Amino acid sequence: MTTTSVDELIALEPDALAHYGPTAQYADENIRVISAFLRAGIDVCSTAMTPWVWPDLKQVPGDWRDPITAACEEGGASCFTTGIDPGFANDLFPLTLMGLCGRVDSVRASELLDYTDYEGDYEDEMGIGRPPGFAPLLEIPELLIMAWGATVPMIAHAAGIALDDITTTWEKWVTPTDRKTAKGVIEAGNVAAIRFTINGVYAGREVITLEHVNRIGLDAAPDWPAGSADDVYRVDIAGSPSISQETAFRFTDGSGRAPAVAGCLATGLRALNAVPYVNDLPAGWVTALDLPLVPGVGTIR
Repeated sequence: MTTTSVDELIALEPDALAHYGPTAQYADENIRVISAFLRAGIDVCSTAMTPWVWPDLKQVPGDWRDPITAACEEGGASCFTTGIDPGFANDLFPLTLMGLCGRVDSVRASELLDYTDYEGDYEDEMGIGRPPGFAPLLEIPELLIMAWGATVPMIAHAAGIALDDITTTWEKWVTPTDRKTAKGVIEAGNVAAIRFTINGVYAGREVITLEHVNRIGLDAAPDWPAGSADDVYRVDIAGSPSISQETAFRFTDGSGRAPAVAGCLATGLRALNAVPYVNDLPAGWVTALDLPLVPGVGTIR
């Protein structure tokens, strides 16, 4: 069945809605669709509204949070957002590894990606492909924290601390040569790599860091962090013991599909595989901290 009607889908009385809608740029439409399912008593597992990864994030506007809270109460349903950045690489991975430590001095979750084949939006949002004087939306600290930083206070909460502050950094790298991308050519003199961090400050030091390095070409910004291969997600914990973990998503079926596509597939499947566990939880907001181990029932076949 293919339809654009929310009412027709609700009439099917599904166990849950796996929602892969657009980003928070289209918050009103996401809220309209998701609220309708929740009010009908249908749980929602979504990747769309990254700020909802941690709904208690103070930067989340009330008119983005309150309608979902009310819809959950009205329908007795639950709403889980895993994020599109992808959330699990920035919360599930570091939190799991922290559980192996006796002391954590700092934890850093890094996304280290080559955007050469990426066809998503990054010009106005990140300034990639723009002149270095261009001010992208995500360079604004409050917007960056709201859009990408929800896992920072989530990790702090899980670790039993209250952060004193959340800060950000933003760096740009200008290419000296033209660079071909899936979207065209980035001309010499324009930004071809960005690096930002969102930092949770506690007792006067940065203890939780979310870092993104997005490049056009593996040779871009050579002095910035890189993985042992292209397109990896990395966790670094300084503590006792110190731990480093690097995760890569790949297709090995000969299809030639890009690692970024594999990462997007994993993001979607995290939401889908969580459905039966979200179904078992009480009504209301659900975060990664509320879920048990999600082992992927039925994936071996």
